[in-house]
Amino acid sequence: MRVNARRLLWPAVLILAALPPFFVNDYVQYILNSVLVYAVVAVGFNIVLGYAGQLAFANAAFFGVGAYTTAICMGRWHWPFLLALLAAALVTALVGLVVSLPALRLRAYYLAIVTLAFGELLRWGYIHADWLTLGSSGLAVPAASVFGLSLASDRARYWLFVCLTALVLWGSANLLRSRFGRAVVAVRENEAAAAAMGIAPALTKIGAFAWSGCIVGIGGAMFALLLGRINPESFDLSQLLLHFGLVMIGGLGSLFGSVAGAVVLTAAPELLRNVAGLEEIVFSLLLIGVLLFMPKGLAGLAARAAVLRERLYLG
Repeated sequence: MRVNARRLLWPAVLILAALPPFFVNDYVQYILNSVLVYAVVAVGFNIVLGYAGQLAFANAAFFGVGAYTTAICMGRWHWPFLLALLAAALVTALVGLVVSLPALRLRAYYLAIVTLAFGELLRWGYIHADWLTLGSSGLAVPAASVFGLSLASDRARYWLFVCLTALVLWGSANLLRSRFGRAVVAVRENEAAAAAMGIAPALTKIGAFAWSGCIVGIGGAMFALLLGRINPESFDLSQLLLHFGLVMIGGLGSLFGSVAGAVVLTAAPELLRNVAGLEEIVFSLLLIGVLLFMPKGLAGLAARAAVLRERLYLG
């Protein structure tokens, strides 16, 4: 019975995910689209931070590269969205390879500082490379279509975002179960022991950063399409703090936690916007509370609830 229930879980989730556009208004639809964007971003960040155990803060840089690649390909070179999306994923994967090089020599806070500086350097580039990015004024992203279907409305974009999010989750879950995914976790736990088992820690880290960059680049492409215009201010330190909060509140090393963190930190603040400053206060208190009392995040809480339910079921 349980095996059959698990087989029915994903089809049921996809069916439920397809229903909101028929029942919500435009504002709620935009929030749902934002949740899907940040769910993809959180999955990518969790690959490096949670699964690979690397304290690297280049996620906002990956996000910006994906968004700017999409905007340049569509706005200046008139590429179709799917081709621009592929370019964003590939370019950001290459950026991930570059960022992985310091991780081969640096650890912990040193790696965090270097990757943080890398993100700020890229943002400086967005501002001053106005021949390509139009500087501080930003780039407009033209209306897109996929297979002849217009993506001019948030409802139309929602269907595409659901498909991309499901593809990212499915691909990441399968990759984590693969030999490479197990190698990533083994290197996180103990590099010396992993090397003794025939795993190459350096190549594994490089692969994890490229994988993370590819996923976050897809999120950046979705973000560019959602907003319709991007500028350097969209990828500053506040964006990085949001990404960090998504992973920490959702749960390190958990795909479910990545999605849960995106739901909480993207949708919940909309309820607090009418009170000045309350959104930032709640975000800070929530992050501090999770770090102190719930270090495994919402995913850990769900795991404990599942264990309790199992005990009650067996009892």
